[in-house]
Amino acid sequence: MGSEIKLKGKLKAYILTPLMLTFLFLAMDIWMYFLNIKAGVFGTVCVGVYFVIVLAAYQYHKPVILNELIDFATQYGTVQKRLLNEFEIPYGLLDSNGRILWMNKEFSRITGKEKRYNKSIASIFPEMTREQLLKSDEQEFEVPFEQQIYRASLKKIYFTEMMREKGLVDTEDKQQYLMVVYLYDETKLNRYRKEIQDVQLVAGLVYIDNFEEVMEKVEEVKQSLLLALVDRKINKYFSEVDALIKKTEKDKYFVVFKQQYLGKLEEDKYSILEEVKTVKVGNEMAVTLSIGIGSGCKEYMQNYEHARTSIDLALGRGGDQVVRKTENNVYYYGGNSRQVEKNTRVKARVKSLALREIMMSRDKFFVMGHCIADIDSFGAAIGIYCAGRQLGKKVQIVLNEVTTSLRPVKEGFSVENGYPEDMFISSKEAIENYDYHTAVVVVDTNRPNYTECPQLLNKSKTIVVFDHHRQGKDVIKNAVLSYIEPYASSTCEMIAEVLQYFDEDIKLSTREADSIYAGILIDTNNFMTKTGVRTFEAAAYLKRCGAEVTRVRKMLRNDMNAYKARAEAVRHAQVYRGQFAISVCPADDIESPTVACAQAANELLNIIGIRASFVLTEYQGKIYISSRSIDEINVQRIMERLGGGGHMNTAGAQLTNCTMEEACETIQDTLDEMMKEGDIK
Repeated sequence: MGSEIKLKGKLKAYILTPLMLTFLFLAMDIWMYFLNIKAGVFGTVCVGVYFVIVLAAYQYHKPVILNELIDFATQYGTVQKRLLNEFEIPYGLLDSNGRILWMNKEFSRITGKEKRYNKSIASIFPEMTREQLLKSDEQEFEVPFEQQIYRASLKKIYFTEMMREKGLVDTEDKQQYLMVVYLYDETKLNRYRKEIQDVQLVAGLVYIDNFEEVMEKVEEVKQSLLLALVDRKINKYFSEVDALIKKTEKDKYFVVFKQQYLGKLEEDKYSILEEVKTVKVGNEMAVTLSIGIGSGCKEYMQNYEHARTSIDLALGRGGDQVVRKTENNVYYYGGNSRQVEKNTRVKARVKSLALREIMMSRDKFFVMGHCIADIDSFGAAIGIYCAGRQLGKKVQIVLNEVTTSLRPVKEGFSVENGYPEDMFISSKEAIENYDYHTAVVVVDTNRPNYTECPQLLNKSKTIVVFDHHRQGKDVIKNAVLSYIEPYASSTCEMIAEVLQYFDEDIKLSTREADSIYAGILIDTNNFMTKTGVRTFEAAAYLKRCGAEVTRVRKMLRNDMNAYKARAEAVRHAQVYRGQFAISVCPADDIESPTVACAQAANELLNIIGIRASFVLTEYQGKIYISSRSIDEINVQRIMERLGGGGHMNTAGAQLTNCTMEEACETIQDTLDEMMKEGDIK
């Protein structure tokens, strides 16, 4: 066996060096022949004797050296195995099925198993299932065991190929391997991490979001008492979590507390939102709070910036809620009360003047609403067109698809009626014609992905947003003018107000007034929902401009197929948990099934006992959901969990890569989950 083993590498070179010197001596001997023949002969004899002695020594010592190397390797392997066995880190060897082949003393000690234990590793650590072990060649994950937390490090060692090359096995299976597992005790490390995380400071901003409106209805002598009671409620609530509270203005507070108390506040769903509503000292309107919280950042200043962003989101969504922003996510709590309409029009006047200044500084404007435009987004775009026309600016409306409900309104804006041929353009044309002097106005949406042409938002440096939907975390950024009022009934209502202050001499044709009026009519469901004083004032202004209810009603009539589809959706609606109506609107032979879907959702609310309705329809490879409620359920919160959004009583979402049955089950699961969490009462 020893003769079959061949030396190689540096060891072979070292042993063969004396033999290699023979050639050097032989060369020297040849050179000596030229000097002296006798000396050359003598040198030849000496070289021959040297070669014989070295060769004999090599043949004699080679097996001895090899045996000593084998003895050393054996002793080294024994020492190595002993060191591995006494290694302080738990170490185990598993086969490809996860069965334990060998473990060192430390592994045996922490698991309480003998070294002969050869069952599956999953019997000790249930997390180490065979599926988990097969995921990758190298992986790390945490495994709890008794009171400790370990970080398991696994690595596969493939050995079949090596053994086959040595002739030890004869198999074509190249996937034979062993698994090495190390266990690192990270119990203390995790505890220290949690302690560090718990003492991180969380920044919060608390605003009384209807301060002016409440104080207007309270006698002057009771105003200080009301404010004192609200102060007491806020201070008492946050003092229970060891918070530092500083009142910065008459209706604003700054709060700082430790991260460890955040879970407690979220567990009781920020009960301060409801507690402060119980303060009554002659005020007819309940006091509501908006709270913005920033957490999860290493720098305190970043947490404060997140708190400012959160309070803006809370106010932009209608107030009476808590918004918490971390580095990667935004969380919403509350928001179940109706928005309070502000009677003052100061903000509308300011935004109108700001829009005028922007329009004066640009040559061309693109106006676009959300994809699959409805009457509200179309009417708002027409209002912006009228404002631009008053200043002599070129305004074009980006419109990719015209639905059946929108077609009768759009047909009135033709060349025959005095409107430019290029008044309406597609997204492709808008991108091709865009230049540096073009501004983009977005109406009836504040989400970039919902617009007719999101690419325009990336190109434009001047963006204006008008919308009445509540904001989410995905909003249009870098807008030079953003007018978002969730209390407004529709974007058309907002635009009607803006036009009144835009220019005293602005004139609307009856066709333009009808379009804006139709937007208000549709979004308020014929003035039945979300209407306030300003809604009727905007309608009155449009009426003075020539809007006619009869003409609008004729434009908004449905065809027979759409009416039948809506009736089918109502007829086949199923009542879930005795209070939620869920139905599917057929999309066959209907040009705009999403419109019929929304109308069916409104119809279902007329049924006694229905608190919220959800109607689904399939259109262009997606499943569209229209959800409606009257006043008790916040359907916006429900739709946000499905990736959508909207208003408290009107919201929607879009689902992809699922069947209609799966979509209905998703809605039911979401309702169950929110009822279990207490978000739906």
